[in-house]
Amino acid sequence: MRIASVQGQCKDGTFAHVSDDLGTCIVDPARSLQQAIDSGIFAVPGDRTPFDATACLAPLPRAFQFLDGSAYVNHVELVRQARGATLPDSFWTDPLMYQGLSIFAPSTAPILGQAAWGMDFEAEIAVITDDVPMGVSEDAASAHILFVMLLNDVSLRNLIPAELAKGFGFVQSKPISSCSAVAISPDALPGWDGRKLHGQVCVDLNGTPFGRADAGIDMTFDFARLIAHAAKTRDLAAGTVIGSGTVSNKGENGPGRPVADGGAGYSCIAEQRMVETILHGAPRTPFLAAGDHVEIWMQDETGQDIFGRISQTVETI
Repeated sequence: MRIASVQGQCKDGTFAHVSDDLGTCIVDPARSLQQAIDSGIFAVPGDRTPFDATACLAPLPRAFQFLDGSAYVNHVELVRQARGATLPDSFWTDPLMYQGLSIFAPSTAPILGQAAWGMDFEAEIAVITDDVPMGVSEDAASAHILFVMLLNDVSLRNLIPAELAKGFGFVQSKPISSCSAVAISPDALPGWDGRKLHGQVCVDLNGTPFGRADAGIDMTFDFARLIAHAAKTRDLAAGTVIGSGTVSNKGENGPGRPVADGGAGYSCIAEQRMVETILHGAPRTPFLAAGDHVEIWMQDETGQDIFGRISQTVETI
């Protein structure tokens, strides 16, 4: 099942079933996706109409909760290496996770900010859960995944150090994120193995290939592990979004290689800057500026877009 939230009179949009080729949809004007999740009824009667992914809201414009993990420990290891710090052993066994803003922007919304803030994108995989009981096991957790989607977790890198220095987590440095227009149930998702998604996450920056990382091969903590971690001390409400953190692949010879050199590239600018620091002593790639354009997508084996494209342009405020 492929679903979306098309624009309507309600802030949460109206729930729609989308065809496999993303060409048509059936809209349920009486319900939002959250209402469908709460009822457990996803059938949508009616006639098919043309589907325009660029006119959709995020699948859950207002989620109950957004918990973002850092499931690709290679990414965290590069952060530490670039600073000359050692990665604690616990990072390989205990996931990092923070609670982010649970309002999500459409796939075509502008990225808003100031150049001095260090604007960056982060290409991620995210899941939407049903009701998850406190203390759920990893083996049981994957059954609570209703839908999978793409996420651009926008980060303001130059604001992060001061916030983390307070010892109280992200707020200003993690503004609104954007989601792919389409989310897909695990049974209909190519590359889904029950706990994580395999396949190339494509990122273009200003029309040039920036990242082609595989979402599955270097994922240290899969979604079952992330859900179990999040639910250790609490129930998770139906409509909770859990992100993977920046998709990251290990390089063949030390740090990762850019796409232009035959590597997987990067899913955020910060990671490329880390590698540049490790190799050359200082970063060379700038963060985002006004007019920059970011595209994030995945394709199936036929070249068909799976989720629709996150396609955003930077606007300074």
